[in-house]
Amino acid sequence: MKESILDIFLSETRQFSYDKYTGSDVQNALKKDNLNINDFGALLSPAAETFLEKIAIRAKIKRLKHFGNSVNLYTPLYLSNHCENQCIYCGFNTKNEIKRGKLTFDDIEKEFIAISNTGLKEILLLTGEDRNLSDIHYISNAVKLAKKYFTTIGLEIYPLQKEEYELMVSVGADFVSIYQETYNTDLYSKIHISGPKKDFEFRFDSQERAIQGGMRGVSFGVLFGLGDFRCDAFSTGLHAFLLQKNYPHAEISISVPRLKDFHGMSSEFIFKSVTEKNLLQAILALRIFLPFAAIAISTRERASFRDNVVSIAATKISAEVKTSVGGHFEKKGDEQFNISDSRNVLQIHNALLNKNLQPVYTDYIAGKAGNLPANTHNNH
Repeated sequence: MKESILDIFLSETRQFSYDKYTGSDVQNALKKDNLNINDFGALLSPAAETFLEKIAIRAKIKRLKHFGNSVNLYTPLYLSNHCENQCIYCGFNTKNEIKRGKLTFDDIEKEFIAISNTGLKEILLLTGEDRNLSDIHYISNAVKLAKKYFTTIGLEIYPLQKEEYELMVSVGADFVSIYQETYNTDLYSKIHISGPKKDFEFRFDSQERAIQGGMRGVSFGVLFGLGDFRCDAFSTGLHAFLLQKNYPHAEISISVPRLKDFHGMSSEFIFKSVTEKNLLQAILALRIFLPFAAIAISTRERASFRDNVVSIAATKISAEVKTSVGGHFEKKGDEQFNISDSRNVLQIHNALLNKNLQPVYTDYIAGKAGNLPANTHNNH
C-alpha cells in the first residue's frame, strides 16, 4: 500500500534535529541549485544564523528568478467570528467573551464594494469554525457574490470534505488557506482543548482534499510562538513539498505569522519568543527550498519589516486589513487579533514602488497606478 503524505511527513519530522547541523552543512546547502529536505533543515538551524546575509542574497536571487519584482496585494474579510473551537491562542475561542457577529449578504456586498473601491482584486474570505452559523451554503453564496467584484477569491474557513471543496470551486473559489498552527502533535492536542479543530489528521489532509476537489491553489501555515519555530518551519515546508510532489500542478503558498496579542488573552498564557531575525531566517529558508511557492507576510509584523521581507523573499502582502467581522464598511464583531501594520492600499502600493517592486492586483495583470481608483492616485 502506498504511504500517505501524513505517514511520510511523520517519519521525516521524527528524524529532524536542527542541532546536528554545522556551518559546513549550511555552506554546502547554499552551493546547491535545488535543496533536498536535509539542506532545508540546515538553513533553519542555529548554525545558519552566522550566514544569514548569504542566505538572504540566495533567497533574493530565487525570488527574482521565479517572481521578478512583482508583489500580490490582497485583503481579508471576516464574515463571522462564531466558533466551536476552544483554542488557547485565538481571540475567537468559543469561551472568550467577545462581541460575536455574522455579516448578512447585504453587509457582505457593502464590504465588497468598499474593498473593491480601493483597487484590490484579490480577497480572502474568513469565518470562525462553526458549521452551523457559517454553513456551506452561506459561504458558497458569499463566494458567488465576491465574483462580481474580485478576480481571485481565497477561503480560510473550517476544513471541508472533497465534495464540499468541489462546490466551492464551482461557485468561483480559487484557493484555500489552512493553518495547522503547530505540527507538534502533542502540543497540538494541548492547545486545542475542544472542538472539531482538535482532529490533527483531518486538518492535515485538508489541502490534499482541496486539490482533489479542483482547487487550483492551497496555502500552508503555522503560528510561530506556540511550538519550536524551527521545527514548525521545517514541518510547514515539508508538508508543502510533499503535497506539491504528488500534485505538481497545484499552486502553493506559505504563511508563517508570529503570535500576536488578542482580546480575551489570558495573563497566564505564555508563548515562545520568536524574534524578527528568527522569522526572517525561516522565510528565507522557505523561499530557497520552495522557489515556486508564494510567501505572504502578515500584518502582525511592523511595516518596515514587511517592506524589507517582500524585497527579499515574500511575494504577497495584505493591505487595509481588518481582523474584525466586517470593518471595511461597518464593524459587526470583535477582532481575532491585533495587527501592527494598518496601512491602506495606496500606502502599501507606494511603499512597494519605493522598493522598486511592482504591485500586482490580479493573478494575470500587473497593477499600476492607473489600476487604482481615480481618488487614490499618487499625486507624485
